[in-house]
Amino acid sequence: MKGDGEVGGEPASPAASQPVVLRAKADLAAARPGLAAPVVLVPTMGALHAGHRALLRAARAAAGPSGRVIVSIFVNPLQFRPGEDLDRYPRTLEADLAMCAEEGVRAVFAPSAAEMYPGGQPEVRVDPGPMGQVFEGEFRPGFFGGVLTVVLKLFHLTRPDVAVFGEKDAQQLALVRRLVADTDLGLVVESVPTVRDADGLATSSRNRYLSAADRAVALTLPRALRAGAARAAAGDAASAGAVLAAAREVLCAEPALAVDYVAVVDPRTFAVAGPGHAGPALIVAAVTAGGTRLIDNVPLVLTAARQNTERDFRGAADY
Repeated sequence: MKGDGEVGGEPASPAASQPVVLRAKADLAAARPGLAAPVVLVPTMGALHAGHRALLRAARAAAGPSGRVIVSIFVNPLQFRPGEDLDRYPRTLEADLAMCAEEGVRAVFAPSAAEMYPGGQPEVRVDPGPMGQVFEGEFRPGFFGGVLTVVLKLFHLTRPDVAVFGEKDAQQLALVRRLVADTDLGLVVESVPTVRDADGLATSSRNRYLSAADRAVALTLPRALRAGAARAAAGDAASAGAVLAAAREVLCAEPALAVDYVAVVDPRTFAVAGPGHAGPALIVAAVTAGGTRLIDNVPLVLTAARQNTERDFRGAADY
């Protein structure tokens, strides 16, 4: 490939900064040898926002002066259940390409569903195991099988040295790391802290669904997680149960918010933090505000707990 669309060669200059857009797997296979190592992949579903920009910048840093960044943009139908927002999920390819150009992305792989799954929905999918059956996996059956299947395909197609994911999707991140380790994929998974808007809401492509009133309700979520994290940081042997109680108190004060779950978990395994858990943990939650489902988490450090604690897990109708 030559000219302005050349994938290999010297780093892009401002005059030649537009990424090459690859629509077919064959085009990606032809372009891949021209991407100098280290090759860093940022898998996305498009509708890029400030959180994605942070991923792109981390990828550019990981690639260094000689490496290349490739972004995938693909709204993966395998991870949407019937009745979810597959059809209305925002698709903003031109704006996405502009952001990629600004951040030094060398190539964008933007296939269609027919290109990724030419025989229709695949008969063989990745089993996410027990970690993929709880929290998001329980409320969205099949979700993580769809995620890990497309991630594995993207890893095979792009053959990256490094892949970059956001920490907002913490359970997904833990499962991708497990996938890489368990299947000996031989790449490094880097993570980027959650980016938040000025009002504290974690950036998400679905935030655009929120009305002003819905957003005001949704802000209860980060407030609750901050309350839990503050309890953990109080320095007086805060247990997972105490952290959970602090978050629950804030959530219960907003009747318009439907809560799927709130829990304190081990960030590597997503097992519920038990009475003896000390060290890194996450407080995670999923809520619905005005019809828009949002997930979020905050990292914290627990000291050894004396009292017993269980996950607070309730269906939205029971909360």
